Amino acid sequence: MEQNEKTSPTKAALNSGLIVGLVMVTLTFVIYFINYSYLVSAWYGFAVFALFFGMVIYFGLQYRKDIGGFMTFGTAFQFAFVTLIVSGLITTFGNILLYQVINPELAEILVKVQLENMMDLMDSFGAADSLSSEQIKEMRMELEDQFTIGGQISGFGISLFIYAILSLILGAIIKKRDKSTDF
Repeated sequence: MEQNEKTSPTKAALNSGLIVGLVMVTLTFVIYFINYSYLVSAWYGFAVFALFFGMVIYFGLQYRKDIGGFMTFGTAFQFAFVTLIVSGLITTFGNILLYQVINPELAEILVKVQLENMMDLMDSFGAADSLSSEQIKEMRMELEDQFTIGGQISGFGISLFIYAILSLILGAIIKKRDKSTDF
């Protein structure tokens, strides 16, 4: 079956990525307005990842249904990868907007919360006392760098490798072989 431009995996993925990205940015802003410290909590990270993963699977299965119910692994991988890239770009732009324009002081506050959370975790394992002030200072600087424009862009660049791996997993989940063509 030939795919026309309306049903190409790239076009479908652009639309899906746009929706996923906008949902992620909206969720980030809602959480920011509810309680900004949740933005660096572990449960929030897991919940966002599960929602992100689930939406890509949903849109992938929807696309597979739209093109006749079957999809090769290559097409599924392409769909997932483009969806993740587009949503990642939108999310990165939303984060830059939040941390640089809307509330530039938020990054410093979140770094403090993150550092406290890390120290509490290390303290529960009895390792907090083994850190020197220099190591703590270095940890703080690394956390601060994540919130800069360069850090956000660099984070997106690193995410491309993660997106490729996730796309392999998502492609394996979304694909469906037409067994009627087997001999």
